[in-house]
Amino acid sequence: MDGPAGPDGGGSAGGSPGRDGGHGPQRPGGDSKGPGSRQEPGGPLPIPMPRSSVEDTGLPLPDPPPAPLLLEHRVLQSLLGAWALAACSPEETAAVEDHLGLCGACADEALRLREAVGLLHKPESLDLDPRLRCRVLEGCLERRPPRIPVPDWAVPYDAEAARLDALLQDFGDAEWHAPVRLHWFERDKATSRRTTVAKVIAHLLAVDGLVAVALGLDDPLGDITAHAQTPAGRTEAFWREAHFPHTRSVRGPWREQSHNLVRTVSFAGGRSGQLSVPYGDFELPLRDAMLDRAFECWMHAGDIADAVDYPYEPPAPRQLHRIIELGARKLSHTLAARRQAGLAGPGRARHLVPAGAPGRSLRLEIEGSGGGEWLIPLDSPGALASADLEVAHVALDGVEFCRLAAGHVSPLEAAAGQNGDREAIRDVLFAAASLSRM
Repeated sequence: MDGPAGPDGGGSAGGSPGRDGGHGPQRPGGDSKGPGSRQEPGGPLPIPMPRSSVEDTGLPLPDPPPAPLLLEHRVLQSLLGAWALAACSPEETAAVEDHLGLCGACADEALRLREAVGLLHKPESLDLDPRLRCRVLEGCLERRPPRIPVPDWAVPYDAEAARLDALLQDFGDAEWHAPVRLHWFERDKATSRRTTVAKVIAHLLAVDGLVAVALGLDDPLGDITAHAQTPAGRTEAFWREAHFPHTRSVRGPWREQSHNLVRTVSFAGGRSGQLSVPYGDFELPLRDAMLDRAFECWMHAGDIADAVDYPYEPPAPRQLHRIIELGARKLSHTLAARRQAGLAGPGRARHLVPAGAPGRSLRLEIEGSGGGEWLIPLDSPGALASADLEVAHVALDGVEFCRLAAGHVSPLEAAAGQNGDREAIRDVLFAAASLSRM
């Protein structure tokens, strides 16, 4: 009886001729099929034909690698400075680096030169300049205005949250656990708290939740009960109730909440800016609360960038001016609260000036991009600031003023220029530092 047909439709699988008629090259095992035939299941593997040598192809042979430079020790030593500046040719670089593996004295000298070069070059951020982002957005919105625009007072928060999110995007696990030092002032004393990058984002999530709750959105704390609905109280409760240390997973909820905040205030329109946002022991209108959140987002982004040794630029001038203006407006109320707590002197005026009456004033001059001038009433928050009753003048850089208001700079070291009543100047600078909190 004949066996089953082969894969090419020939006779039996054992010895019948294939497509080559039995004249193809023989394979081990008596198979007479040619090398182009299909391999039977379980059969031996075909033996590949030998490859042709590159010399037999007629193509040009590749160029041989260049011979390494053979330089004397004194010549290689003289090239160390150029090598540290990356100014050597590829051949010279290879020769120097080969020599550094053999000569300890030159290796030490090369290390010192490379460190010196690092001091000459200021590290540059790979992020886009925030001013460029603003210019691109303005150009786009001029060509095609949005159907639902973001209110002007919410734009700084939108921009700073986006910048921080871009900074976090490529963080690895180790960077999320990098140590961060938070700074603020309490009763004229500098205070700090050691935490991590992930816990800083958890802090922003918890405090931004105050605005979210005021807008009718979900509270990120959920069922967690804080002993006080203050930024510090909510943060401590959120940190304490975490079952595991905060990791990169906190970025998603914070990012989603920031988007929801901007989207909600945009749909609500500009009139929603007067909605009150409670901070526990004080309240802010929504428009000021969004600027406050933009300010804290920027400051903590700088804290995170410092922790991972990455440069971080200040906001664009227009956003920076809005943040500075909020701080200047809050100074008179903070000064009055400090006076009631016995932390500020009464000054020459032993009695508060009636509301609406002119009183002693301090001129606060903020220099640089986003700066300006503000007259700060000293005797009462309700008093009218008067240039005729100006008793002191303080000049500060814009970023330095913000760092002072964030508790990152001592009030005694902040002012670039001071003139006039020393007690009034001291009280205003300490009032600026008292704006800070965890």
